[in-house]
Amino acid sequence: MKHFGLIGKSLAHSFSPTFFKNYFEQNGIVANYELFELETIEKVKAILNDDSISGLNVTVPYKIEIIPFLDEIDPVSKTIGAVNVVAFIEGKTVGFNTDAYGFQQSIKPFLTFKHERALILGTGGASKAIEYVFKQIGIDVFFISQNPEGKPKHFSYEEINEHMLNACKVIVNCTPVGTYPKIDECVEFPFQFLSPDHLVIDLIYNPAKTKFLVESEKNGATILNGESMLKEQALKSWEIWTSI
Repeated sequence: MKHFGLIGKSLAHSFSPTFFKNYFEQNGIVANYELFELETIEKVKAILNDDSISGLNVTVPYKIEIIPFLDEIDPVSKTIGAVNVVAFIEGKTVGFNTDAYGFQQSIKPFLTFKHERALILGTGGASKAIEYVFKQIGIDVFFISQNPEGKPKHFSYEEINEHMLNACKVIVNCTPVGTYPKIDECVEFPFQFLSPDHLVIDLIYNPAKTKFLVESEKNGATILNGESMLKEQALKSWEIWTSI
């Protein structure tokens, strides 16, 4: 039996174990998928040295922090600066990023000519993959964070205004705010400036419709959660593990 798993910090409500369990059963694959909750990234060393593991996914908050612990990362991960898949190739640990692939597949049916600029909420590992996809398809990107610190194209939540949202018709929440069980939480956002021309994406998938998406939908925006992205990136992970 092959063993796979997910590295993260708080994984009680993770999508991955159920997804892979079902996938293994439906395809007659003899394998299991377990959770590795790590209080600090340093504890990943023991997992990376475990010869019984055939592949790993990586989630928040370790998509960036895991990189120094890997032997190599592929060119896409290097460009993005974040890893969410680890494969074991010829005795080496190699990092990949399937978040970008998953996100691009999930948004394809929703993009229109009006979507020239995007506003990304958050600056963690997931946001880097989203930025990569938008740049690949020619969409200009701006970031919103708690501490923009004067970086180009970085703004605070307080600076989001009508003019900014008129210019940026795609909004992506890459923060964990609103994830189960804290479903009543929401990032600070002027929803009243949204319109039917806006595509609002929340990478959270539990709940299926966060407060951020509920409020966006009330103001006419098209909404999308992170479930389809997760499925696409998970399947791509499996493709990487089994092509070795």
